[in-house]
Amino acid sequence: MKKNTIVVHSGLNIDRQYGSVVHPIYLSTTYNFLEFNQPRLHDYSRRSNPTRDIAQNLLAELEEGVGAILTNSGMSAIYLLTTMFLSTQDLIIAPYDCYGGTYRLLKSLHDKKNFTVKFIDQNNMNQIKKSFNQKPKLILIESPSNPLLRVVNLSKICNLAKSMNIISVVDNTFLSPILQNPLKLGADLVLHSCTKYLNGHSDIVAGAIIAKDIEIFNELSWWANNIGVTNSAFDSYLLTRGLRTLSLRIDIAQTNTLKIIEYIKKKSIVKKIYHPSLSDNIGHKYALIQQKGFGSMLSFEINSSMKNIIIFLKSLTLFTLAESLGGVESLVAHPATMTHASISKEVRIKSGISNQLIRLSIGIENYKDLINDLENAFKKI
Repeated sequence: MKKNTIVVHSGLNIDRQYGSVVHPIYLSTTYNFLEFNQPRLHDYSRRSNPTRDIAQNLLAELEEGVGAILTNSGMSAIYLLTTMFLSTQDLIIAPYDCYGGTYRLLKSLHDKKNFTVKFIDQNNMNQIKKSFNQKPKLILIESPSNPLLRVVNLSKICNLAKSMNIISVVDNTFLSPILQNPLKLGADLVLHSCTKYLNGHSDIVAGAIIAKDIEIFNELSWWANNIGVTNSAFDSYLLTRGLRTLSLRIDIAQTNTLKIIEYIKKKSIVKKIYHPSLSDNIGHKYALIQQKGFGSMLSFEINSSMKNIIIFLKSLTLFTLAESLGGVESLVAHPATMTHASISKEVRIKSGISNQLIRLSIGIENYKDLINDLENAFKKI
């Protein structure tokens, strides 16, 4: 595995007026003009805001892009991309096993005839090449995927897309720039739900797009202001706070995850475990090359009845039954009825999401306490 060496200034010690170590929050919605027809750098906070600038610059630095656009949710970031790039006659390629909210948004806009979406298995290069021959405008990639942690060959897909003038976008939410940098692997754009690892404290909803090309970045910024999906100053401040501990949180959560996987492996009632560190996980060989770590999301299937699944979930006390992920606290989710409930049963079955599938987001608690919590729940079934 590669070792991460990225260091960012985190917006500290930049206040020249009072010398505050932590940067101020600019809550003002509007800014006066110097003179007639002479606006300042910031004129209206939907377009730009000093506090949001700091968070955006940090994200761009972490992902090694030319700039970042912060949006008010991960879904609005995807909507911003589709609004800017796609028209009625355009095609977008997306993974068939993507996050349920992404699937729902793309399909609903497809149904409204805003564009055409085709969901494919992106681990199948024949499917990718066949879909590329249909001349799509954009490909959206999710690696590792949610919730089955499948990893795809980012360099191969992104470079093939580039050779055919297809814009490649990688959702890097599950790993964060600490563990993976898609722009360095050939992607044109990186997408994040900042709600998750980047913030890490489950107290904001935000999204981000990081661009490699300055012209695309400028156009995305224009469209973000135009449709009003930019993020608030206070949420930008909280995101910056979260970024300061990102590397530490990732390290602890990953260590906990590997301990928990070793524990779950010993449970005969567990049918299968999904995590990029496992040699039988789809795309494990790519994870070894393109990732700097395996992440702290894992899923597993319990070989038991739905009744026992419910008992298991109810018996957990340290793991919280909730959607989302990437916070300091550990969460447990049942994808079929939670994160992927908005998609049809047929689509869930096709993508491998069964009623027996459990997804864990591992936090930074003591791993022994987390294992004890799981052990108590397993004993109940």
